[in-house]
Amino acid sequence: MAAVATGTLGSEAAGSGSVLSSAAAGVLEVIGSDASGLAGLPEPALALLRRAALVAAPKRLLTDLEPWWSEEQAAGRMAATTPPPRLLATDRPDLAWPDLQRALDAGEPAVVLASGDPLWFGIGRLLLQQFGPERLRFHPAPSSLQLAFARIGRPWQDASWISLHGRDPEPLAAALQKRPAALAVLTDPGRGGAEEVRRILAASGLEAAYALWLCERLGHPQERVQRLAPQAPLPVDCDPLHLVLLIAEPPAPPRDPAALPLFGLDDGLFLQHDDRPGLMTKREVRLQLLADLELPERGVLWDIGAGVGSVGLEALRLRPGLAGWFLEQRGGSAGLIAANAERLGVRPAGIQEGRAPEALAALPDPDRVLIGGGGRERAAVLAAVLERLRPGGVVVIPLATVEALAELRPLLEQAGCRVGVGQHQAWRGAPLADGTRLAPLNPVLVLKGRRG
Repeated sequence: MAAVATGTLGSEAAGSGSVLSSAAAGVLEVIGSDASGLAGLPEPALALLRRAALVAAPKRLLTDLEPWWSEEQAAGRMAATTPPPRLLATDRPDLAWPDLQRALDAGEPAVVLASGDPLWFGIGRLLLQQFGPERLRFHPAPSSLQLAFARIGRPWQDASWISLHGRDPEPLAAALQKRPAALAVLTDPGRGGAEEVRRILAASGLEAAYALWLCERLGHPQERVQRLAPQAPLPVDCDPLHLVLLIAEPPAPPRDPAALPLFGLDDGLFLQHDDRPGLMTKREVRLQLLADLELPERGVLWDIGAGVGSVGLEALRLRPGLAGWFLEQRGGSAGLIAANAERLGVRPAGIQEGRAPEALAALPDPDRVLIGGGGRERAAVLAAVLERLRPGGVVVIPLATVEALAELRPLLEQAGCRVGVGQHQAWRGAPLADGTRLAPLNPVLVLKGRRG
């Protein structure tokens, strides 16, 4: 720690002790603050400001410096003859570089004020590029992300984050496909801010699966943190300085399963595995698989590698006379699929936890089969299915790679099945300024075989 005090590269929290109180010659002290500005700085950081010959900061912080300086002198915390520092705006950092360089060359004590952690989406990156780490010493305040999770009282070690500042919303739509447990969104008020986040969440069909927290002016005495209901309007006085937290939670059960759409349910309606929340077939692919299964009015349906049961359960809504058998190897999957079945108002014939192909021996011969898993065992799984598939039966296999297609298609052909192959790509609309941009979902190959 002594090396930091003499001016070599270091980074100290803004409240970490007296090491801050002795500015090193030829080093820029970069101090983070929360939304309260100077009022939120600890005493060691204020001591650096009192000694500074140059203070660089965004204009919104500079406006507080002159009255603060007068108050400090009036309170006797500095000599009345101490000249105030030169003030330098950093809203256009490139215009500030020459003055900062002159201060460094002259060995003048200089301070750069920044928001939160300067090295997290702050001016720190630009300062490092311009002056190098050996001329800088960082003293971060808590980042807006830390403050946001602290305010709602939730651990954030499992959280993801994404910035929309100056960016298209497509990365947010892609992040939501992975169903993160917690997602912090740094909004861009110039492109819609929190309202844009809500529109993307709705376009992803996940409104029911996430709580949305609006966090404004974090660290300011007038900060505001509130949970917004899906249809509730944003506050008319929503502060531009805000971020959004999306926290996954079990969606509320439908009040009346019979009132749900017949098929094509939103992804957010299904309960998920906590450790693999994105492990389910997306709505657009589900629709295609249900069509390719050519569901009969009665018969036996196998859903192998059922995940959360989304495809097979929707099949039972379309054809209540089918006997649906679900197989998934993940522990706890039987209870999850049963809970989703109850939410949708359907009754599977059986739900088993086990590995295919071994666990298939206990099931009745199928008329329709969906193979959604299998991994390295998928060829053995398909071979076992073809031994049991009834005449006229259909097997449908969604695949992610052409190698899997090359592996499995010959097995269907050798069994005398009529084979069909399709590739399906879907896009979901995401708001973009005043228009809509299409965000792609992962393409899926669908292999289909029909026994004569």
